[in-house]
Amino acid sequence: MADILFDSRSTQHKIPFGAVSTRQKVSFRILVKKSVRASGVAAFVRRHEHTLRFDFRLNDALGEYEEYLCDFFIEREGTYFYRFEVYVPGGVLFCGRDAEGKLITGDWLPEWQLTVYKNAYSTPDFIKGGLVYHIFCDRFCKAGKIVMPRVGVYKEWTDEVGETDASGVYRANDFYCGNFAGIIEKLDYLASLGVTALYLSPVFKSNSNHRYDTADYSQVEEMLGGERGLEKLIAEAKKKDMAVILDGVFNHTGSDSVYFNKNGRFPGPGAYQGPTSPYYDWYTFESFPDVYNCWWGIGCVPTIARDAVGYQRMIEDKVLKKWTKKGIRGWRLDVVDELSDVFLDDIRSAIKNADDNAVVIGEVWEDASTKVSYGEERRYFQGDQLDGVMNYVYKEAILDYLLRGDGQAFCNKVNDLAENYPGFALDCCLTLIGSHDTVRAINVLSGAARPTDREERRRYRLTHEEYTLGKKRLLAASALQYFLPGVPSLYYGDEVGLQGFEDPFNRRPFPWNDIDDEILTHYKKLGAIRKKYRDEFRGECLASFDGKAVVLSRPSVTLRVYKDGAFEIAES
Repeated sequence: MADILFDSRSTQHKIPFGAVSTRQKVSFRILVKKSVRASGVAAFVRRHEHTLRFDFRLNDALGEYEEYLCDFFIEREGTYFYRFEVYVPGGVLFCGRDAEGKLITGDWLPEWQLTVYKNAYSTPDFIKGGLVYHIFCDRFCKAGKIVMPRVGVYKEWTDEVGETDASGVYRANDFYCGNFAGIIEKLDYLASLGVTALYLSPVFKSNSNHRYDTADYSQVEEMLGGERGLEKLIAEAKKKDMAVILDGVFNHTGSDSVYFNKNGRFPGPGAYQGPTSPYYDWYTFESFPDVYNCWWGIGCVPTIARDAVGYQRMIEDKVLKKWTKKGIRGWRLDVVDELSDVFLDDIRSAIKNADDNAVVIGEVWEDASTKVSYGEERRYFQGDQLDGVMNYVYKEAILDYLLRGDGQAFCNKVNDLAENYPGFALDCCLTLIGSHDTVRAINVLSGAARPTDREERRRYRLTHEEYTLGKKRLLAASALQYFLPGVPSLYYGDEVGLQGFEDPFNRRPFPWNDIDDEILTHYKKLGAIRKKYRDEFRGECLASFDGKAVVLSRPSVTLRVYKDGAFEIAES
């Protein structure tokens, strides 16, 4: 046995588990062997350069150990880090953490993290324990009246994606004309999967198929069915007990938009036409008119200035409040790291003022509790901004485990987030294994080498051996996805074996006439388990590894996933 015992993931040593609210009592319990001859123990809780010291009291003797206790609380929200010192004859034992949250001694060791949030912070219950289905609107299903694209190319449903133009550039202007009517037509199918919420890719007017380059926030895209079509989808989904969540793209607009109007397609002056435009100060020009700030240097998506108050008020009043009042139950905020703290605070306020039970989810690819962007420490989970994030950390943990078999590394990643995020926020995070921004999960898990030539990637289909391996691992990956903390976000087509490398090949039309029934049956079974034990798929769930399998246990159902991709689900 170790000379000093503390485990941040055990309530035998720390109460409560994980994040805490302001002024909530935190209790530490450390056991020190009598042979260490300790004269005292202290905790040091640090935020930036400011450190608080809390001394332990000797409470009791327990066999060969002495029990030291410490209670304290933190006044102000923020991300804190703590360590311990044990005072012994002739010196100090400096105590930090290992990868599993247990105490070790030495110099310059990692600290434990303590996330502190405002005590008034809460998150919506409607999404917790459910299942989100992520739809790329142009590619899921089309039905009813088909509105042809204003620009670009119309594709038949079985046509291949992603041809480049004569200059070798892919313009994202090939349209399959999926629409709201098509989604409505498939609501029974979605219900059979256990879906409780639909997360739609951007729906506002744009001249690209992905619509992340908004042309006009005041108009819902006509090809999708327009404003009336979206209202009907909201109403029909509600009848099936499904919420609708929209993708909010508020860091940039399209250059081909009413606001920027680089192509001169719109009647009024945009920022590209000069200072007489009411939108000119929304953007930042380095050298007018052709050198301007844009997202990742991509000229078709000029970024909005972080202090563009007129733009921000328009988004809050004309977009967020309007559509939340019309029944939208949540917003996924694209590239949320790019939005200023002030704007993000106001976005949350606008949404919650329209519907206090709407959910606000941010696109964050790292641990959101320690995220820094633009030199700012982000306050995502401190009470004024997000309810949850897209959990790409869990995605990478799932895929890494099934590709490399390091079960302890998987558990460490999973349990670190469980400690760092407020539990009720983790319950709102979207647990994914793929999205419109990533290679299809079955491709990743197949181990197939990604061709260096773009045209080869466009045509590539997994060999029988690759598909068989990818499929086996996909079944295990989805089981982990459905059992981990948070809400599974199922990217359309994953449940039937849809393949594809990176954008745009991960955005193929849903193969309604080429479904892998074995994969689909598996996803339906997972959905049924989520539905049956919905209340149990909320709250604490720590991952463990027994040397052979990762284990995720809920009160009535347990998942074991082995290194080779085999898995077992046992109901008690």
